[in-house]
Amino acid sequence: MSWEAARCRLDAAEVREALGRAGVAVIEGAAISDAAFADFLEGLGPLAFTDGETPLEGEPRLNFVTNVGRTTPPRSVFHTDTSYVAAPPAFTALKAHRIPEAGGETVFTNQFDAFRRLPEDLKVRLRGARVLHRVTGVETGGERETWHPLLRRHPVSGETALWLSTPERCVALELADGTRADHLVAELYEHSTDPAYQWRHRWRAGDIVIWDNRCTLHKADHTAVRGDRVLHRGMVAGEVPLAA
Repeated sequence: MSWEAARCRLDAAEVREALGRAGVAVIEGAAISDAAFADFLEGLGPLAFTDGETPLEGEPRLNFVTNVGRTTPPRSVFHTDTSYVAAPPAFTALKAHRIPEAGGETVFTNQFDAFRRLPEDLKVRLRGARVLHRVTGVETGGERETWHPLLRRHPVSGETALWLSTPERCVALELADGTRADHLVAELYEHSTDPAYQWRHRWRAGDIVIWDNRCTLHKADHTAVRGDRVLHRGMVAGEVPLAA
């Protein structure tokens, strides 16, 4: 593996710098309230909320992810959050609320790294390509699909990320000359999610994990969870993606 998350204090400037460098920031044992968590995220930028999600009772700036009350484990695949809107969220953050006895890690890929690992001829072929992202998994009355650049220039670092989501959400790929190459979505997704280049966070009480949606993919690993897994989630608004 060629990268890993950055360890940070509960400091907005430090977290912002770490996200631009590593894509994922971990604040261990913060153990703050939901209101303090949302306030901290507002220090990173205006908050965003995915249409169709359920607000957290008592703190409507947040929502939650949980396995409680389910007869089968939740399904999670590598993705970037809410990519089907014109200006997807820049950052997503999870705060530990109830941690299972075992399992339940959150797994990440670094999409700067995924781009760098592409063959040079494929990088050239993909210049100017765009992908149609379409909503899945939530009922929304708002935006449902948007074309985005496949190669995305990060607005802070200027680096290029191979920017896509699960093939269920990326329903078309168009090259710069207007020809369709939809089959490349699955190939690029498999390349991005190669297990040799994944990093996983093993949750502990009080942890906060924040990631940059503009240069990472993530998923929850529900394959060996034992016990309740409840995480509270907040998102920071982003911008219209820039083509690299």
